Amino acid sequence: MEPKYTIFLVLLLSTTTLQSSSANPNRSGQDRFILSSCQTTRYPSLCVRTLSAYATMIRHNNDQDLAQTALTISLARARSVAIFVAKLTKGTPGFKRREYLAIKDCIEVLGNSVDRLGQSVKELGRAGHAVVSEDFMWKMSNVQTWVSAALTDETTCLDGFSGQAMGGKVKRLIRSKVVHVAQVTSNALALVNHFAEKRSVQIP
Repeated sequence: MEPKYTIFLVLLLSTTTLQSSSANPNRSGQDRFILSSCQTTRYPSLCVRTLSAYATMIRHNNDQDLAQTALTISLARARSVAIFVAKLTKGTPGFKRREYLAIKDCIEVLGNSVDRLGQSVKELGRAGHAVVSEDFMWKMSNVQTWVSAALTDETTCLDGFSGQAMGGKVKRLIRSKVVHVAQVTSNALALVNHFAEKRSVQIP
C-alpha cells in the first residue's frame, strides 16, 4: 500500500472517542447524512454504527468521503481478521485435517480480499479526481469489481467451515469475525454504488 494511504488508514483507526465527540457545529448534519445514506445498504444499523465513529472525517453530503471511509474501514477489519485467522494455526494446535485445510484456504482468500480492498481504496481516490465521464466510470467499474470480488472471497472463507462435520470451536472462533467483515464490505459496496450513480450524472 502506498505511504499516503497507509497514513490515511492509521489516522482513521487512531481516531479517538474524544475526537469523534468533540464539539462540531456540523456533527448533527453529518449524522443525518450518514443515517440517510446507510438506508441504501443491506445492513443499515451496522453501517450507521460503523461510520458514526468517524463522522468528523466525512464532509457533509460528500458521498465520496462516505464511500472512501467505508472502504478503508472494511480494509482495516479484513486485514485484522486475516491476521487473527493466520494466528490460529500457530496458537491453537490439534486441528483436524479438514479444519486445518479450511483455515489455510481462508487465510488465502482473506489475503486476496485485503489486496482487492486496498486497490479499491486507491482507485476510488483517483476516481474522485476524474473530470471526464468515461474516465470516472472506468475507475468506478474497477472499484465495484474489486469490492465485489473481496466480498466473494470473504464468503468463500465462510463456506469452508460449513457442514456439521466441521468443529464448532473453529466455527465460533472464525465465523463471527468473518461475517462481520463481510457485512461491512457489503455496506461499503452499496455506498460505492450509490456514489457512482450520483456522480455519473454530474460529470459531462
